[in-house]
Amino acid sequence: MRLILILTTLLAFQSAALSEFDELKALADKGDADAQFYLGNVYLNGEGLLKNEAEAAKWYRKAARQGHTRAQFNLAQAYRIGKGVLIDDAEAAKWYRKAAEQGDANAQHNLALCYINGTGVPETVSEAIKWYRKAAEQGIANAQFSLGNMYDIGRGVPKDDAEAVNWYRMAAEQGYVDAQYNLGNMYSNGIGVQKDDAEAVNWYRMAAEQGYADAQYNLGIIYATGKGVPVDYIQAYVWWSISKRLGDSDAAANLNILKSRMSSQQTSVAQALATKCYESKYKECD
Repeated sequence: MRLILILTTLLAFQSAALSEFDELKALADKGDADAQFYLGNVYLNGEGLLKNEAEAAKWYRKAARQGHTRAQFNLAQAYRIGKGVLIDDAEAAKWYRKAAEQGDANAQHNLALCYINGTGVPETVSEAIKWYRKAAEQGIANAQFSLGNMYDIGRGVPKDDAEAVNWYRMAAEQGYVDAQYNLGNMYSNGIGVQKDDAEAVNWYRMAAEQGYADAQYNLGIIYATGKGVPVDYIQAYVWWSISKRLGDSDAAANLNILKSRMSSQQTSVAQALATKCYESKYKECD
């Protein structure tokens, strides 16, 4: 009896799902762009039926041709990675552009990447900067970082350290680890901002806690030398030890020097804390 009830429930559920699919398919067949887009999602994710990436691309294309922004973006992604279609960089760039011109921030960022790398379009730094800026102004952290880097190195724009800091900060505040590390460097060296070792420590620490080995290495230097913080050999050991785990050979060399300055008790404490820090995913490092 119980088995019959379960089977009945499953069949009813499947019937309802098929009914919803049939309704969606009917709307899509009539040319409803939203229905075509959602039908593409159903095929892409295999919701209630067998996954079919080629069918997904087909329906995204129908919606995209009607100007559906998200369908244009998804179709571009399909061409970029070859999902349901053959990889075609020019087609990917074409559909990114259509979505980007309608204000889709992710499409704007990806179109910038096409231009900076010459993928599907001729490499054009000025176009890359234009689209990075549009995406950055909509809050896309990757674009904010990339725009900051352009100002940092003076590629396609006049070098402007203060402007680089401005965009790095926006990305860093969203948790973008490369921006956090670069912002730490700017504060550490007084580039684009007033030199502030304590603020450098703050940003290095954020990056270090995301597993960024270079930031972990720099924290080791800071704690070993007392730059912006009190000298703390145990903390220096912790961060160099973790950076070493991630493959930093300089951290390994520095650890050997540091051990000669520490007592055996300090070394034992530091080793235990380094393990705890790493295994807790940087939640317990102090």
